[in-house]
Amino acid sequence: MTADPADSPPEPSADRPSPDLSPDAGPGGPAGGAGSRSGTSRAEHAIRGTLAAGLILEGLTVLFVPQTVAALSDDGLGAVRLGLLLGLAVALFVAAGLQRFRAGLVLGSVLQVPVIATGLLVGAMWVLGLVFAGIWIYLLRVRQEILAAATRPAPPPD
Repeated sequence: MTADPADSPPEPSADRPSPDLSPDAGPGGPAGGAGSRSGTSRAEHAIRGTLAAGLILEGLTVLFVPQTVAALSDDGLGAVRLGLLLGLAVALFVAAGLQRFRAGLVLGSVLQVPVIATGLLVGAMWVLGLVFAGIWIYLLRVRQEILAAATRPAPPPD
């Protein structure tokens, strides 16, 4: 039995470009072009991923606090402290997943305060919390610069 030519997909021709099926392809062309399907550039996707990675690392760090408190404290951790720490870690993971939305940025920023406050339980968390907050602020500034560069008009060709 021979295949019917009408059933086979058309072959790309020189006058018709083949579609770009990469994840970041969009009206601006391939990834890294003027834009993508969601209207964001590769740099914006990268900074978003970096912000999410920072929050995930913070969440993992917070998950080590109960073990440290239990080892250093004579009276133990307690259910309330454990619940608050686990809730903080979950909130950090949720904020990491929401980085494509403004709410994720706001939540990530707000959560820097309780991460620093975990220093009340473990002294080293004062330092780690401040380091994480500094990294978060730096990444937000980089994001702002990327967004500002994307809105600037392109210079005229020479």
